[in-house]
Amino acid sequence: MASGDHSTALAVAPEDLPVGSVVTSSGRVSGVHRIGEPFTDDLPFETMDLVALDVAMTEATRATKVRFNAYVGDLGSDPAAGADALFPTTPEAERSVLIAVSPNQRTVEVRSGRAIADRVTDRVTQLGATAAVASFSEGNLIDGLISAIRVMAAAISAP
Repeated sequence: MASGDHSTALAVAPEDLPVGSVVTSSGRVSGVHRIGEPFTDDLPFETMDLVALDVAMTEATRATKVRFNAYVGDLGSDPAAGADALFPTTPEAERSVLIAVSPNQRTVEVRSGRAIADRVTDRVTQLGATAAVASFSEGNLIDGLISAIRVMAAAISAP
């Protein structure tokens, strides 16, 4: 599948979701948390880090009219192929950018949709990856993602 091709395949099969979870129309998994129950997940990021990442993605999307998506997790034995398979499942893949990070493999993959290929060039994606790697080398995943998003947004030509 080429960069920007659109697929309706879900990243997670509905039957594999825990009770109280669904895949939304945008492709995001949404789940319930019962009041009074402790969070049992070992969450990898602090809430304020996630808020900062969300703010960076929102500001970049508003400034460029390009949707930014971030993924942190295992991309499989071939990270490039893993990112290629993941990208079509992201929201608005045709007009979006995916920054996929596989921390255990120390790999960053950036993909962009066909509708924005003239604005999100290889040079722009390379700038983003370079900005991310500087923070990643210090162990700062969120800072690296935010840096990549901001650098790419600044380099993307206006619509």
